[in-house]
Amino acid sequence: MMATKGPAGKRNRVVERKLRRREQLKARPVSQVTVTFRHVAPTPALEQYAERKLGSIAKFLKRPAEAHLILSVDKYRQCGEVTLKSGRVMISAQEEDKDLYSVIDLLKAKVQRQVKKHLEKVEGRKVRALSAGEILSASQESES
Repeated sequence: MMATKGPAGKRNRVVERKLRRREQLKARPVSQVTVTFRHVAPTPALEQYAERKLGSIAKFLKRPAEAHLILSVDKYRQCGEVTLKSGRVMISAQEEDKDLYSVIDLLKAKVQRQVKKHLEKVEGRKVRALSAGEILSASQESES
């Protein structure tokens, strides 16, 4: 007699779910990051760092994103501003710090907060119909 851990169909559903998740991750929108340097020598290391940091914001969005980063130096101030466009959404942020790498980090954090807040607003606007369980529990509470 062979002992089974659970229904045979459950394992297949888990495998199918994992495959679907992999496909979704592959089909995730890709962000395109362009970096502009003003009064700064363009370094490949700085450009790659910016692309890596700002490219990770696309995982929150459902559409491909386009980010334009402008890095500039005015005397002792390192400034950065970023504009993110995805579908109808346009988010911009500006930061200033002592180091360009920290400017990029601060910009990423700021834009990420703005994207999350926007997505929460969009989710809040959606109207969801009550499920059968919610209707039954509401009717039982009103009867009591």
